[in-house]
Amino acid sequence: MSRAVLSIGSNLGDRLGHLRAAVTLLGASVRTVSGVYETPPWGDADQPPYLNALILVEDAAAAPHDWLERARACEAAEGRERDPERRFGPRTLDVDVITVWDADGRPVHSDDPELILPHPRAHLRAFVLRPWLDLRPDAELPGHGPLAALLAAPGLATDVAGMTPRPDLSLESTA
Repeated sequence: MSRAVLSIGSNLGDRLGHLRAAVTLLGASVRTVSGVYETPPWGDADQPPYLNALILVEDAAAAPHDWLERARACEAAEGRERDPERRFGPRTLDVDVITVWDADGRPVHSDDPELILPHPRAHLRAFVLRPWLDLRPDAELPGHGPLAALLAAPGLATDVAGMTPRPDLSLESTA
């Protein structure tokens, strides 16, 4: 069994629809989903704002790379096109594997270039940490410490201030 934290975001097309599709595609592995936040773009300011959320998933048969394959399948299903010229550019759906725990509850560490765990920039991203904190106030990012402490750092505190909670948007499927 493994558990994972997946960050989802969209800033093109039906943003909420793309996030809902990811939740639906992940199916029975979904344990809980955060609320939705509207956030400024990260890493490339010349694009529309994002909708972001966090998903906690669990599957008895999933290995760490299985979460990456599922993330990529969600992106492909929603028409994600990667632009090598704009690494942090706009996208219909982005699904990042933030961290994974093994069956014994130990964090998985990986330096595989395809799947670095924990995610190498998660500790810098308020749009990942804030929704996660909503779900698990005592959560820790492996190797970096408690989410609350990370979010209190000056740079991230400024980023959190720029995030807009969207309680009017639900990731529950309307189908």
